[in-house]
Amino acid sequence: MAERVSVLGASGYAGALAARLIERHPAFELAAVTSRSDVGRSLAELYPHHRVDRVLEELDLDRVGDAAIVGYPHAASAPVVSELRDRGVKVVDLSADFRLRDVAVYEEWYKPHPVPGLISEAVYGLPELYREQIAGADLVAGPGCYPTAVILALAPLARAKLLEDVVIDAKSGVSGAGRAATDKTHFVTVDENVNAYGVPRHRHTPEIEQELGVPVTFTPHLLPLDQGELVSCYVTGPTADVRELYEEAYGDERFVELAGTPPGVRDVRETNICRISVHRDERTGRVIVFGAIDNLWKGTASQALQSLNLMFGYDEGLGL
Repeated sequence: MAERVSVLGASGYAGALAARLIERHPAFELAAVTSRSDVGRSLAELYPHHRVDRVLEELDLDRVGDAAIVGYPHAASAPVVSELRDRGVKVVDLSADFRLRDVAVYEEWYKPHPVPGLISEAVYGLPELYREQIAGADLVAGPGCYPTAVILALAPLARAKLLEDVVIDAKSGVSGAGRAATDKTHFVTVDENVNAYGVPRHRHTPEIEQELGVPVTFTPHLLPLDQGELVSCYVTGPTADVRELYEEAYGDERFVELAGTPPGVRDVRETNICRISVHRDERTGRVIVFGAIDNLWKGTASQALQSLNLMFGYDEGLGL
């Protein structure tokens, strides 16, 4: 019998894609799609290209089913996740509420945590690093899109303790800001333009530092793209060619590709793949690592499904 999975916050970009992936999944049944702002509207009306002909409902905890993907903003998500967990529902949360293991760090970068006692139950939802833990988890914290690309790009160096000074130049399409933000952004403000934002304290910084174990300089930029993300990481520390580390780390990973040339966002569009390219600058001694993902797929929704597969004992690529 198929497990019933609801998507809460399905009117957002990531939530709508998650609903599409769950509805087409061979082992899951889409139990409900909910919204806080578009109740009564059809998801197919909001996002015709997803072809999910379901009406957005108010949240009814009794109808959620066996699992939920929660696409609420930070602070709004945690109380709902807590109620779902009290009912035994498995949860993949897409907000920042359970990504940071230190409550004090969360509250420094966000606001007072609504349910701090639940943080210790959460597993960081990056399957390539935490596969076994996710398989045994009931609550998974979906990583941010920028951290997904950055951490996968630099994890082999972090494991080998080869990171000293790290500078990350990151670029994303406008969908990374979410539907509420992009609905208010006029086309002319992003077309033929590129600009940095969140300088010098972007909220994804502590998440990246938590997983890499070193301080980083992280600067994101907004590009006139609808979706897609590229991170360029400049690393001081390694004194030799490190490509073997990447081959060892990712040679058997189906959703990480190692490329000889720097990737572009089109290379991974609408896939669950992170494409990585590693280069050594002999002149400066730095290592340059590029990582490209689709911010709505591997950066959010499809990675959530990858984790959900593991949580229910399925092959992690099922439905992807």
